[in-house]
Order: sequence, then structure tokens, then C-alpha cells
Amino acid sequence: MKILAIAGSNSEASMNKHLVTYAASMFGDHAEVEVIDLNPFEMPIYKHERELTGGVPQEAKDFAAKIDSANLLLVSLPEHNGTYSTAFKNVFDWVSRIKDRTVWSEVPMLLMSASPGGRGGAGVLEAATKRFPSHGGNIVETFSLPFFNDNFDKVAQKISNEEKDNELREKIIKVSAIETILEK
Repeated sequence: MKILAIAGSNSEASMNKHLVTYAASMFGDHAEVEVIDLNPFEMPIYKHERELTGGVPQEAKDFAAKIDSANLLLVSLPEHNGTYSTAFKNVFDWVSRIKDRTVWSEVPMLLMSASPGGRGGAGVLEAATKRFPSHGGNIVETFSLPFFNDNFDKVAQKISNEEKDNELREKIIKVSAIETILEK
């Protein structure tokens, strides 16, 4: 099984990259995992005139190819003012402009968010769960980690809150089972 773990952030110290990396580690050795952030996919801000004159940037095509090569997506999004980060939204917008494709290609997905506050990225999770299915998003489960700085041990690189850790483990089992069914 090939897993693409996407941190929807361009921050070098992204809590969502910590979370998605930890979630990916729960699959053990039976999975091939690639963890990415958005820095290699930085492009000019989407504008219709840019698309008309220059086409879709290669970075968007490369991001889409990574999605297409995966059997499972782990996507962890930061919440900026109640919705996606600008870096994520720009990649999403450009990939959506690739002819004859949906952004997520119906690849099964565990959608997550971590935040320093008590809502745990509820706004971005709500936005994504409403929007992604219209763009080929096959969201199997969602997970929210509130109070990241209290609930995640950066030294051990794991969730320190036992209840939240168990919740994520249960969701990993569920998405693993779906992927196993799809492989048959």
C-alpha cells in the first residue's frame, strides 16, 4: 500500500506535518509512505489570465501525480481564519484546473487537522468535508487534534493524550480496512 501523507502547510514548524507524519507511522512497515508539505509546490497565486497565458504549472501536475500514485491519502490541514491556508488553497486551485481530472481522484482519505486552540481545526475540517467530495474527495474518516501543544509530544513525535491517540488509532484501523478491501 502506498500512502501519501500531505501536510497542507508551508510552515517549517507545522503542527499538521507533525500530526500527519505520526499518523503515517501508525501503518508500520507494510506501507510505503511519502510525507510531503507544500513548499516544493509553491506556485504563483492562481489567476485565470495566468492559466490562459502559461497553462497549469508543472508543480500542480507533479502534486496531482503524487495523488494518483497513492492508495491512501492522509491529509492534515491547518486552519487559517476558519478555512484553508493560502498555500494549500493555491495548490488546490491549480490542481483543479488540470484538464479531465478531479483533484483527489477518489483516493480514500483520512482528513485531519491540528490546532493550538480548543476547536482543533473544526472550521477547516467543515470546509474540506463539504468541498472535497465535489473534487473527487473520498473522505473515509476525519480526525481533529485540539490544543496541539498540550496533546502532542514533539520530542517523542506522538500524541500524548491517550484518549485522542486511541481515537486516531481506531480511525487508522478503519481506513486500513477500507484500503485492504479495495486492493482485493
